[in-house]
Amino acid sequence: MVERQLLRRGIDDDRVLAAMESVPRELFVPEETRRFAYDDGALPIGQGQTISQPFIVATICSLLGLEGHERVLDVGTGSGYQAAVLAELAAEVVTIERIPELAASSRGALVDAGYDRVEVRVGDGSLGVPDRAPFDGIAVAAAAPWVPEALYAQLADGGRLVVPRGSRLGQDLVLVVKTDAGPRETRSVPCRFVPLLGDEGFGHD
Repeated sequence: MVERQLLRRGIDDDRVLAAMESVPRELFVPEETRRFAYDDGALPIGQGQTISQPFIVATICSLLGLEGHERVLDVGTGSGYQAAVLAELAAEVVTIERIPELAASSRGALVDAGYDRVEVRVGDGSLGVPDRAPFDGIAVAAAAPWVPEALYAQLADGGRLVVPRGSRLGQDLVLVVKTDAGPRETRSVPCRFVPLLGDEGFGHD
């Protein structure tokens, strides 16, 4: 996976590559699809949700530019896989999931994989986790129509937010850096995520 899907597509952050190699992705997918765990694509995990394509997870983590001392928020826990990768890269990881059943299963997978220090919350991810802010990095694993103001407000100065922004049909990954002059945006790769539902997402379907 690392050689064929990541290195060949320009992922060159050594820490991210090592993290992707370390996390046992098969523990974060349903048993019936584990043989596809390292395939180049997203996989269904139940509740209408997916585990993201490895390349997209690596891209998000690379854009965050983590050095190891940071506190990071993972929005849209899903399977827990991205939170596990982030736990290899940062000092503290808080992850939030709106579907209680997924939060419970991801918590179990994280413990089984050795990432029990990841804090799993249930709630509206579009509003973040204000009582644990500020965050040095925020990774959003669901498509938003705009950059959620609540999440940007929870960034530390110089903090980095990565979010798939666009319509329900397609988005671009956008890196937003919090600066004294306001948000500085850089557009990255095209992608397609499930919608971010909540007060600052696509509503409450």
